[in-house]
Amino acid sequence: MSRNRLEAFSDGVLAIIITIMVLELKVPHGTDLRALAPLVPVVLAYVMSFVYVGIYWNNHHHLLFMTERVNGKILWANLHLLFWLSLVPFASGWMGENHFAAVPTSLYGVVLLGAAIAYVVLQRAIITSQGDDSKLAAAVGHDLKGKLSAVLYIAAIVLAFVDERISQALYVIVALMWLIPDRRIESAIAR
Repeated sequence: MSRNRLEAFSDGVLAIIITIMVLELKVPHGTDLRALAPLVPVVLAYVMSFVYVGIYWNNHHHLLFMTERVNGKILWANLHLLFWLSLVPFASGWMGENHFAAVPTSLYGVVLLGAAIAYVVLQRAIITSQGDDSKLAAAVGHDLKGKLSAVLYIAAIVLAFVDERISQALYVIVALMWLIPDRRIESAIAR
């Protein structure tokens, strides 16, 4: 299978994930701005989740651009990533509907951690397929940003039971860390 087919399939799944998230936004009953007030947590959860899915889409694109060939392990690793990302609408909706309560906020972190681990598994599958001397292996290096993200997700999962705002701040920090596409891969692409 070519990487183009894998990328097209993944793009389609990610588009569906975003569509599901936006369909969860319910139209308020009322005509003034006060009618929007109850939707604020849901909209904030949607925005954060949209940004996360966008970050994964962007970095996934760069990752596949560096992929020369696709094998069965890469296909399954990619499906593993898409599985975790497909849970984002559920976790996001539950968190927003319940005003960022501890358990939904913690579950949101579990989903983000699962997606982060799945992304690393996909990255490793591609590197294993292409060899440790591949451009991707050189670009990824020790992946300090990926390891730090996992640590922050774990902290956010636990800290949701102390104060949900700490978890929310950690989720935003990780998103900001990844908002700009992985420069290591962009540099490798440019070479």
